[in-house]
Parts: sequence; structure tokens; C-alpha cells
Amino acid sequence: MRFLIDAQLPRRMCGWMAQRGHDARHTLDLPLGNRTPDAALVAIADAEDRILVTKDDDFVGSRLLTGRPRKLWLITVGNCANADLEALVARAWPQLEQALQDGGFVELGRRSVVLRD
Repeated sequence: MRFLIDAQLPRRMCGWMAQRGHDARHTLDLPLGNRTPDAALVAIADAEDRILVTKDDDFVGSRLLTGRPRKLWLITVGNCANADLEALVARAWPQLEQALQDGGFVELGRRSVVLRD
């Protein structure tokens, strides 16, 4: 799988995805960095067949209204330490990976992985 990691998430998340055999880019690696507009992130994710990974629920509205981005992983854990986020992703990874393969919109909370479509 290929991922585009949004600004609210740590750049090192790209490394977590690489350790699991996946390709990931962070907004910091884009020409406008973390100032890249949401519409541009959606366009990049769709053009490069990437799953947009974000905490920003504005993307949910976009997906519901327009079907874009085609693939969305929403993380709904609020503020937490990077180590705690990494541990959460690691614990949920088997279920999360399957949900990301099966659907276009997946939500990761503190206690569950939900396939929204």
C-alpha cells in the first residue's frame, strides 16, 4: 500500500509504514510542506493511488460529498504522544491493514478499527 501522511501526524510514521513493507510520503516532503492545501493533498493521494492518513475530519466531509479522496484513513485518537500512537497502530495493524485493503474509508480510534465503507 501507499500512504500520504498529513501534517498533524509525525513524519516518522513514514518509517513505521516502511517497516511494514509500504511506501509513505509526509506532507513535509511536498513542495509546500505542511502548508499544502487540503484539495492538493486529495489530488496527490488520488493521482498517486495513496491512502490519505489524517486526523483532520474535514476530509470526511469531502469524501462523503465527492468521493475524494478515494482512500482515507482517519485517526481519531486526539492528542497523544508519538510513542503511544505508534503502539496503537502496531496493536491494530493486522485488522487495520485488512480494513484498508477492503474499503475506501477506515477509522482508527483508541479501541477500534472501523471500516466505514
